[in-house]
Amino acid sequence: MRFRFLLRPGWLALTLAVWVFAGACFTMLMPWQFGRNDERVAQNDALTTAMKSEPVPVGTVLDRPNSEIEWHKVSLTGKFLPAGEAVARLRTVQGEAAFEVVTPFLLDSGQTVLVDRGYLRPASGVSVPDVAAPPTTRVTTVAWVRAGENDNRDAFTEDGRRQVYAINSAVVGRAAGLDIRPGYFQLSEGQPGVLDALPLPRMESGPFFSYALQWIAFGVMAIGGWAYFSWREIQPGGALTEPRPRRKTVAEMLAEDEAGTGLEAGSGSVLAASGEQRQAGR
Repeated sequence: MRFRFLLRPGWLALTLAVWVFAGACFTMLMPWQFGRNDERVAQNDALTTAMKSEPVPVGTVLDRPNSEIEWHKVSLTGKFLPAGEAVARLRTVQGEAAFEVVTPFLLDSGQTVLVDRGYLRPASGVSVPDVAAPPTTRVTTVAWVRAGENDNRDAFTEDGRRQVYAINSAVVGRAAGLDIRPGYFQLSEGQPGVLDALPLPRMESGPFFSYALQWIAFGVMAIGGWAYFSWREIQPGGALTEPRPRRKTVAEMLAEDEAGTGLEAGSGSVLAASGEQRQAGR
């Protein structure tokens, strides 16, 4: 009988809300933050290793997905293909609006890769500025390996420039009629063809690990609170079902005020009559 309260609609709704929230904390939000922390750790490790090592020929890593070797430093030898160039819009660099310029690059091996030449600030607030052309001769340049972005929206032309929403080699290749290898390569500062070199990400742990612990704590607190109030309800009398005084309606409160006013008026009349009788008796 004590557990009958579990079948009440209000309690069922509360139980469902608590367990859905706790389940989301443990199966979605916590793993998401731990995953972001792992990505940041891997990125920091890759940057630390790359900064201490010399660039390796790009041919030694082309058979591996860029996502596995992101931020490795490589050297590329070949020619830029400026006819396939595109401008990536809606970017932010160091907190300010920017365009990134991506240009196909034909390697000596015959494969074509996508190179991010760096960024430029908008002209007149929103327009694409003039872009310096890359070298037309054979060059050797050093770049960071980067994983491509997932936006597959097609390129378009505006103000005479091919523009894309994301740095995606398949999108640029489609627009330029080229077979470009997945991923891209971000030029280092001072390399042939670079514009304003993109800054490297800061090597910091970030708040993701602490966020994951917070979601664990929230889930435990939700279940703990539900268990505590369930235990209180099971106790004799049910702590959560103790009768509460009924709130009076506005009509009831007005009626009580009128009754009180009437009593005060009646009492005044009685007192006045008594006073008159005493005066007459004299």
